[in-house]
Amino acid sequence: MEDHEDDTLDFCTLGMLIIVKDEVHYPSPKSPVTNIVGGAGSYSALGARLFSPPPQSFKVGWVVHAGSDFPDDLREIIRSWSTSCALIETPNRLTTRGLNEYGADEFRRFRYLTPKIRLDHMSLPQSHLKAKCFHLICSPARCVDLVKGINEERKKLLGNSSPGAPSLQQPFFVWEPVPGLCIPDELKNCYEALQYVDVISPNHVELASFFGETSNLDDVELLKRLCNGLLSKGFRRSGGAVIVRTGKRGCYIAEGEKHTALPAYYMSADDSGENSTSNEKVLDPTGGGNAFLGGFCAALARGKHRKELSTFETAAIYGSVAASFAIEQVGLPKLGHSEDGIEVWNGESALARLHDFEKRIRNDSLETFRKASSSCSE
Repeated sequence: MEDHEDDTLDFCTLGMLIIVKDEVHYPSPKSPVTNIVGGAGSYSALGARLFSPPPQSFKVGWVVHAGSDFPDDLREIIRSWSTSCALIETPNRLTTRGLNEYGADEFRRFRYLTPKIRLDHMSLPQSHLKAKCFHLICSPARCVDLVKGINEERKKLLGNSSPGAPSLQQPFFVWEPVPGLCIPDELKNCYEALQYVDVISPNHVELASFFGETSNLDDVELLKRLCNGLLSKGFRRSGGAVIVRTGKRGCYIAEGEKHTALPAYYMSADDSGENSTSNEKVLDPTGGGNAFLGGFCAALARGKHRKELSTFETAAIYGSVAASFAIEQVGLPKLGHSEDGIEVWNGESALARLHDFEKRIRNDSLETFRKASSSCSE
């Protein structure tokens, strides 16, 4: 990481380092793909980085443990992104590797193949502790511990700062619960964790699983009831939100009494309309949800707020565009530059795609999405 005059990061993820997945097994007739970059940390950093061309790229913070087998080409990718990546050399171990398997009906199974190193508040450099928004992916109990730990370390930084030094603003905490512990036995702990965060973002299956329900994206009444079940418990400060990632449908935003269902950037032929973009370019869903939250957090930290949209709705639009880049290929999108020097990913500007998506939302009318998300319960 390079030194810059303003060392306050906009974003810091505590997602699991970089996971180099050994194999992604797809249903027949697709063949397995090997040695692909993955992990919540890398994809959430990608999501924030997409909207952060240099020098703003240094506002994106993450931590990577590089084992003895850490690939040189991955080091080059990290370097090319120009982020505040704390690359920690761990030569006495192998880089964390795992196995992802996908099947019909959005089935997914994951297991680690080598030991992992989890990140906590003690893993973060001072610059990362000062971030404006933290992305946490963990169990409910660990979420509480991480927020407490980060806040305690931030207090120490303030105590050690020189007289007259600027104070740190209260950061946002965005929590992505781990799938394996989105179960009814953890619901009470989930309620407690909400008191420490600003946003909880499960996917639709994980949300239903917390309540012992079966997810059904066509049952909007169920989705609204489950979101209200979380909203009723409150967040660490007023104005929190439940952001449900609904896969190919997009996302569902619940804040107060307002519920909004936003479409995905890429939509299936059955769901697409005149202003929609076909999902023919979608190749691999890996990392889409993590990238969504990286883009979401970056917008939230920077106070992005579009006319007629709430702060969370605006951030979700950023998240949806970020997810679209993550799922166009197996692995990470390719960073490059256009002939006039504009930063592009897979040959397209992230900001241009954002503008396109915002235009589609306006043309389709945001009120249509809000009414559609509440019509089943009226």
